[in-house]
Amino acid sequence: MSATVPDVPRHSPGDPPPAADPVLTLTGERTIPDLDVENYWFRRHQVVYQRLAGRCAGREVLEAGCGEGYGADLIAGVARRVVAVDYDEAAVAHVRARYPRVEVMRANLAELPLPAASVDIVVNFQVIEHLWDQAQFVAECARVLRRGGSLMVSTPNRITFSPGRDTPINPFHTRELNADELTELLLGAGFREVSVSGLFHGPRLRELDARHGGSIIDAQIELAMAGAPWPPELAADVAAVTTDDFDIVDSGRRDIDDSLDLIAIAVAP
Repeated sequence: MSATVPDVPRHSPGDPPPAADPVLTLTGERTIPDLDVENYWFRRHQVVYQRLAGRCAGREVLEAGCGEGYGADLIAGVARRVVAVDYDEAAVAHVRARYPRVEVMRANLAELPLPAASVDIVVNFQVIEHLWDQAQFVAECARVLRRGGSLMVSTPNRITFSPGRDTPINPFHTRELNADELTELLLGAGFREVSVSGLFHGPRLRELDARHGGSIIDAQIELAMAGAPWPPELAADVAAVTTDDFDIVDSGRRDIDDSLDLIAIAVAP
């Protein structure tokens, strides 16, 4: 018989209201909603949750590395149960206060605090590149998943995110991956039927790329590095980005090495 996830304290309608929502600041380590200056990156991450949430319908889901919690809450709208784990105490307190339908706990992702074979799906979006021991984490995902369950991972494509660099451009990243490296990592932990898709700019974002010197990403990064104010045109364009402006394309239909982010789905052994 499969194990079950231990109960995590959460608020119910009869409980007193939680303490005031701890505010998470924008540090570059994680994205957060409701900030115009961060909107491009937030939508780029949010689109993967939106497109893959249907796979979680009626399932018991673990989000390993939940950050601000908006993604876990989105999945909670369709899943039977969502348990979220993050190492950062402030993030855990924020999720507990803001997203009461998510069960959240603090833990090291290299030692997931769940029994073996206790969840149907593990979600790990834009997190694995932050981990020092990626192989240990993936092995833990295989351990907590029920047989035939799914691990869903998204991560920046090393080839386009830190081109020509030996170390990641983002100081919070420990090791970035290309599609082959991500596939090998998952297969090495015993996962099977690994499929990898790529996230790309859609037509409107390609127009914005052309409007801002060839890359709306580089335009944002250059100004941030210089500490310079944003031109009104860039600020308005970034604030107007939506999840519809991104395309997720199977590797068989487009060169995966050209993608901005990689999205892998693998079946547990």
